[in-house]
Amino acid sequence: MNALMRLQSMLGDIVSVEPSDLAASRTDRSGWVADGTPLAYVRAGTIEQVQTVLRIATEFRVPVVTRGAGTGLSGGACGTDGSIVLSVAGLTRILEINPDDQLAVVEAGVINQHLNDALAAHDLWFAPDPASKAISTVGGNIATNAGGLLCAKYGVTREAVLGLTVVLADGSLLRTGHRTVKGVTGYDLTALLTGSEGTLGVIVEATVRVRPLTEGTVATIGAVFETVTVAAAASAAITAAGIRPAVMELIDPVALGQVAAYLGPEGSAGLPLGRGAFLLVQTDGPAALAETEAAVLVLRDAGGETSVSTDAASGDRLLAIRRAMHPALEQLGRVLIEDVSVPRSRMAEMFTVIAEISARTGIAIPTVAHAGDGNLHPNFVIPDGEAGDDDVPDEIWAAAGEMFQAALALGGTLTGEHGVGVLKRRWLRDEIGDTSLALQRQLKAVFDPLGILNPGIMFEA
Repeated sequence: MNALMRLQSMLGDIVSVEPSDLAASRTDRSGWVADGTPLAYVRAGTIEQVQTVLRIATEFRVPVVTRGAGTGLSGGACGTDGSIVLSVAGLTRILEINPDDQLAVVEAGVINQHLNDALAAHDLWFAPDPASKAISTVGGNIATNAGGLLCAKYGVTREAVLGLTVVLADGSLLRTGHRTVKGVTGYDLTALLTGSEGTLGVIVEATVRVRPLTEGTVATIGAVFETVTVAAAASAAITAAGIRPAVMELIDPVALGQVAAYLGPEGSAGLPLGRGAFLLVQTDGPAALAETEAAVLVLRDAGGETSVSTDAASGDRLLAIRRAMHPALEQLGRVLIEDVSVPRSRMAEMFTVIAEISARTGIAIPTVAHAGDGNLHPNFVIPDGEAGDDDVPDEIWAAAGEMFQAALALGGTLTGEHGVGVLKRRWLRDEIGDTSLALQRQLKAVFDPLGILNPGIMFEA
């Protein structure tokens, strides 16, 4: 009996070999498509089924690629040739909401937004807010240590994870972490597993920290600057002034021109979007109005043309400018969304580097940034017909490589929130060095001695 026969005999119709399922599992939102054909696609609905899959995979030494909603942007959950693609998107139970301890216990397949919908009835919310939160899973958020617009004030996913239940490569169950505010017993395996991209174990359940809904006014500022470097310097000045916005987003002139064309005059919220760069600042909580007044002074001193809103409708119009970024780009072709972070004080320099690479190579690189935490998303648009459906042209990877090296030179990192996956593994050594890379390989071998969990992710062979 082979691995597929064992899967089918023990798990029945949750095991699919339909060509459409296998093909869909080979890609994610990055556009990366893995080579070959997976052995099977398994739709697990219980922890016990996940354990069964891992036991069979260990017995037959078959690779396992864990998958949630498939919203990743680094090729990290794409079914490779001969692998078992293990979907945990069917683990959808919210097991507990505890307002007294401000925590929730959820299965890995719970959609981020669905959790927040359930928490709202208790006047609570889950802070991690990736752009895909309406369709991405909490397990996927944890596996990639996802970020989002609110990170500068409320932190990335790791800061909201108290404990995990994880199925290890041999099918055994590991429980990590705690339900308490403090907890320092032993090594912090919860933090290690968060962001491990399916290479150390399969996350099936999480205990997460939730917050009371923010009280007070929410105020939104839209500001247009002549250049993106001036806008980036203004955003850094807001941080340096001790103002801590919930959201601070920056769109460069290349991207803003495309957004303006996409939205039309009615979507401009009264701002001159046809020129310069756009900076969005949103404050919340009891001090929102005072922070907004202070931020406006900083922005106007830096030469920004500002518009301020304290009502939901006009605030949404300003936010819509930022949300239109990727829909606008998708009108032009396939979009490779990249992800680097630099210290906030060096963001203006990073924008200058991106503009220089674009001018020298002739490749447009429209860029948006989470300016509150220095996380930039340079985008490469591949017009239809310029490359195969699965390919990124070599000249784009060459430009991206220059950009990654520049970010490292500025004291930054290759990825602020998307993860390494497949797309950035060739540059991993450049950031972490030989000693750290060797140690990380050894850590993987401790958790996964046969090397069956998401092989090829993060580390090149």
